[in-house]
Amino acid sequence: MTARYWVQLATEQFGPSSLVDQAVAAERAGFDAVNLSDHYQPWWEPGESPQAWVVLGAIAHATSRVPLGTGVTAPVYRYNPAVVAQAFATLELLAPGRAFLGIGSGESLNETPCGMNWPPPDEQLDRMAEALEIITGLLDGSAVDFDGQWFRTVAARLHSMPRRRVPVYVSAFGDQAAGLAARFGDGLWTLAKPDQAPSIIDAYRSACDDLGKEPGEIILQAGFSWAPDDSAAFEAARVWKGAQPPDHYSDDWHDPAAMYRHGEETVSDEQLAAGYALSADPDVHVERIREVEKLGATVVCLQNASGADPVAALDVYGERVLPALRGG
Repeated sequence: MTARYWVQLATEQFGPSSLVDQAVAAERAGFDAVNLSDHYQPWWEPGESPQAWVVLGAIAHATSRVPLGTGVTAPVYRYNPAVVAQAFATLELLAPGRAFLGIGSGESLNETPCGMNWPPPDEQLDRMAEALEIITGLLDGSAVDFDGQWFRTVAARLHSMPRRRVPVYVSAFGDQAAGLAARFGDGLWTLAKPDQAPSIIDAYRSACDDLGKEPGEIILQAGFSWAPDDSAAFEAARVWKGAQPPDHYSDDWHDPAAMYRHGEETVSDEQLAAGYALSADPDVHVERIREVEKLGATVVCLQNASGADPVAALDVYGERVLPALRGG
């Protein structure tokens, strides 16, 4: 089965109008879906942080075909799970057959500024599990009474209900989260790291077997930056060093300027390049994406870090990269 190709548009790097322009370009280029990162703050300063759901509404109006969602939303504090379900049911009503929802356990970067005391990893996953139970119940059309440790609902239900159930894809960086993806999700979402992704995929598939259900999508995420020369492509993505240290995802890091400094100090240029396709040559991008496919992806999610000219980068993908991947 041939993998499909999604593009992730970075709310941390681009403002709302640019994101809408990129989504239109991505649909024109032939990407199979568009998703937005969902952040309250960027990983560096100065950066951007438009509200992802509002931008998705604008994208739904500006496009006609491409599926739309988040990669990913964290319903652990600043978002009530019932409101998350309501928002994406509404998106599906506005863009029938096109909405999807990515769910993750979040980062201090986005929750602590909103008043949360950032919890240890076990609590992060417990909160995500409770949120998923509420969200999936509501999207299934149920009235949900829930009295958990972190969340509570009382006869909650969605009154504006789409005909199609919105699919939910769950982000996982370890076995426990992979199990939640199997239990609640329509697929697994993780980073395309060769030393990590295979074991997470195995854990997800094993958990699906235990539950007696078929595995869903395997969404593997990588990044790219295209520019007219290699140096410009790299420098346009340099800010993403702030998102590379693993502790930024689990520990209490919430100062964007400090996070970028930490990333610049601990992540070499070579390490950044290992996780991204950073080149003016479309063939380099094709080769990198094929490496991701070999890890077992049904979907390759490509984050557009092309700060030099994000729309031109998407045009190059439409003209050269996607046709090559599809055998055209």
